Amino acid sequence: MTFTKITSCLLLIATPVYAQENVQKLDDMIVSAPFVGSVDDSAHPITILNGAELRSKVGSTLGETLQNELGVTNQSFGSGVGIPVIRGQSGSRVKVMQNSLGNNDLSSLSPDHATGVDPIIAERIEVLRGAETLRYGSGAMGGIVNVIDNRIPEKQFDKIIGGAAEQRYDSATDETSSALKLEGGKGLFAYHLDGFYRDAGNTSIGGTAIDEARARQHDPSFNAVPAGELQNAYGFTDNTQSWARGGSVGFSVIGETGLIGAAINQNEKNYGIPPDGHGETPVHVEMKQTKYDFKSQLNHPFSFIEKAKLKLGYTDYAHTEFDGNVAGTTFLNETYESRFELEHAPILKNNKGVLGFQSTNSTFQGLGEEGKIVPKSDISTYGIFNVESLKIGAITYELGGRTESAQITPEGRNDVSYIPLSGSMSVMWQVNSANKLSLAFTHSQRAPQIQELFADGFHHATRSYEIGNANLKKELSSNLDLGYQFDASWVQADFNFFHNWVSDYIYQQRDSAQLFNAEDGEFVAKDSDCTECFPLLHSEQQAAIFKGFEAKTVFPLLDNKYGAVDLTLFGDYTRGTFENGGDVPRMPPLRYGTQLSYEKNDFLGNVRFTRGESQTHSGENETTTPAYLLLNVGTQYKIASFANSEVLLFAKGKNLLDENIRSSVSYLRNFAPEAGRSAEVGIRVSY
Repeated sequence: MTFTKITSCLLLIATPVYAQENVQKLDDMIVSAPFVGSVDDSAHPITILNGAELRSKVGSTLGETLQNELGVTNQSFGSGVGIPVIRGQSGSRVKVMQNSLGNNDLSSLSPDHATGVDPIIAERIEVLRGAETLRYGSGAMGGIVNVIDNRIPEKQFDKIIGGAAEQRYDSATDETSSALKLEGGKGLFAYHLDGFYRDAGNTSIGGTAIDEARARQHDPSFNAVPAGELQNAYGFTDNTQSWARGGSVGFSVIGETGLIGAAINQNEKNYGIPPDGHGETPVHVEMKQTKYDFKSQLNHPFSFIEKAKLKLGYTDYAHTEFDGNVAGTTFLNETYESRFELEHAPILKNNKGVLGFQSTNSTFQGLGEEGKIVPKSDISTYGIFNVESLKIGAITYELGGRTESAQITPEGRNDVSYIPLSGSMSVMWQVNSANKLSLAFTHSQRAPQIQELFADGFHHATRSYEIGNANLKKELSSNLDLGYQFDASWVQADFNFFHNWVSDYIYQQRDSAQLFNAEDGEFVAKDSDCTECFPLLHSEQQAAIFKGFEAKTVFPLLDNKYGAVDLTLFGDYTRGTFENGGDVPRMPPLRYGTQLSYEKNDFLGNVRFTRGESQTHSGENETTTPAYLLLNVGTQYKIASFANSEVLLFAKGKNLLDENIRSSVSYLRNFAPEAGRSAEVGIRVSY
C-alpha cells in the first residue's frame, strides 16, 4: 500500500458526510460496560447493533454479520464458518461471549471451527475495546464481541406472552432460515424460549472456486496434478452446504432486591469444507454444543455496593471432522466458568467502578486418526480485575487492571503456567459541544493456547500438519489509540488511529522446506511429487507492529417532507509487520467507500459501494489477494401496527457486480471466494 493511496483515502474520508447505516443512539446503554452510559462516553471505539439495524445486517455467521463494521472483517472458512477479525486480530485475541459469559466453543483454536452462537437469535451485539475488555479476560488485543439474546430475562414483562418470529431467504446459498422467540411473564416470574433452523446449499460465486495459479504458488502438493486438471467448479463452491439448529429455555425471578435465573441452550451445526481440487473424499464437520447458565443479582446488598452479580456457566462442546463418512479429527471441550462482580458506590464524585473475580476450568483434547493431535489437558484460569471511571469537568478518565493465573496440565507432558498482567488507561476530553478528543493506552498479556503449545498431528479441515512449541512465552501487547469526534448540525465525523507494539507475537508459519505425506505419515522434501502431501504449520514467535485507522464522516444532504438523504464516506486500514522484517500473514487490506441512504417515515433504503485494495503484504509463503469492488443495496419497511403486531420487511442485494472476492484474512482464500451476486429477503413479526 503506497503512501499516496492512504493519503488519498484519508482526504476522501475527511469530506463531511453522515451515514444512516452506522447511526448510534447517543442514549443507548452499553450492556457490556455498565458504567459507560453511551457510545460517546467511551474513549475507545465501540460498535452496537440492535433493533432494525441488527435485523438488516444479520448474516449466516457472526463474522458475516459484523463484516461491514469499521475495523472488522470476516474470516470465512466456507459459508458455514465466519469468525470476526478486529484490526487484523482473530482467534483468542478476539473474545466471543454470550450474555457476558465466555462462549467456550473452540472457534478461537482453529479457523475451521464455527462459533457456538448464531446471530439470528441475537437481540444486540456489542464490540468493545480497551479497559472494558479486562473485565472478561486478558489478551483480547483485538476486542470483545458480546452477543446478547436475553435467554435469562433481566426485566419484568408487561404481558404473559410476547415474542417475535423471523423468516429469511438468501439466494447466494439457497438458504432458508427461521427463528422464533417467545417471552413474557407475570408478577415476579419471567421466561424466555427461542429456536432457529438454517438449511443452505452450495455457495454461488462469480467465477471459478480455485485460484489455481495462487494455490500452486506455495503448495507443492499440487506438483503431482498437471496444470488445468484440478477439479475446479465454476459459478459455485462445492461441498459448502450446511444446516444448523438450536434453541434455549430460560426463566428468572425478578424483584426490587435483584434477580435469580437459569437457562439451557443447545446448538448443532453440520457444514462442508471446500475441496482443494485433488478429487479427494469430501470433508464435513459436525458440531454440537450444550450450555447451562445461571445468573443472580443483588441490588444494594451493602451501603457501598450498588450491585452484586454472580454468573455460572457449563459448556459441553464437540467438533468432529469427517473424511467422507469416517471420523477423522475430533475436538472435545468441557468448560466450567464463573464470574462474580461488584459495582461499587462512588468513592469520589462522578466515579463508577467494577471489581470482580473470574475462573475458567476446562478439559480439552484433540484426537486424530493416528492418535492425539493435542493431548488431553486440564486448563485452569483465575483472574481478578478492577475497572474505574472518573469524570472531572469536561474530562473523563478510565482505568482498568487485571491479574490472571493460567495453568495447563497435559497428559504425558510437563505442566506450563503463566501469570498475565494487563492494564488500561484512557482520557476523553469534551473540548466543546462539537469537538471531542480521546487518548487511550492498553497493555495486555496473553498466555499461549493449548494447540499453540502442544499440537502435533494432521488436521483434516485445514489441510495441514500442525506443530506446536512448548517453549512459547507470553504475548505482550501495548496499544495506543487516538480518537477525534466532531458533531454539528451540518456534519458528523469520527476518526480513530491506533498503533500496537506486540512482543513475542504468536503465529503459524508455513514450513518452506518440508511437507507431510499423509499416505505414509512421513515428512518429505518440499519438491516431492505426491498427491497426499500437505503443508507443515509451526507455532512461532517474534515481535510485531500493527497500525492503522478507522474513519467515517457523515453529511445530511436533504431533510424535508420528501424524506432524509444522507451520504457516507468510510474507510479502515490495518498494517502488520514483524520488527525483524516481513509481513504478518492474513491481514485485511485497505477498504474505503461511500453509502447513500434515504429514509422517510418507516421506509429506509441505502446503496453501499466498497473498494478493497489488493493485499500485497501477504506474509512469507503466503499468497496475495487482488483488489475488489463490492456493491450492496438494502431496504426495509416497518408496518407500525398490524393485528397488534409490528412487522418489519427487509431485502438486500449483495455483491451486485458479481465480483469473485478473495478475502486476505481467510485461510481458504485460494479455494473458497466470498459469495457472488445474490438477493436476500425476510420478514420479522414482533408481538
